[in-house]
Amino acid sequence: MSTVNPTIETQKDESIDVSVNEPAKVILFNDEVHTFEEVIEQIIKATGCGQGRAESLTWEVHTMGKAAVFQGEISKCVQVSKVLEEIELMTQIEM
Repeated sequence: MSTVNPTIETQKDESIDVSVNEPAKVILFNDEVHTFEEVIEQIIKATGCGQGRAESLTWEVHTMGKAAVFQGEISKCVQVSKVLEEIELMTQIEM
């Protein structure tokens, strides 16, 4: 026979917010495999930015070892990352 302790109440915490309000970032890492032209073209394809912006980002990746090439909603970051990885570029999504 089991007894139930009436003084113990189960509380449901409804104040937990699982949504992320801050934008995510796609980080692109430098490698020694791809040419500048390949990376520039893929950044344009992935992000829709212009030639000049893609060139600047590619140079930053080359000189700094990595760069944030896109910032936005996590679902869009995943899409951008997938396009960059089509040619085996190394990416990471940061929150």
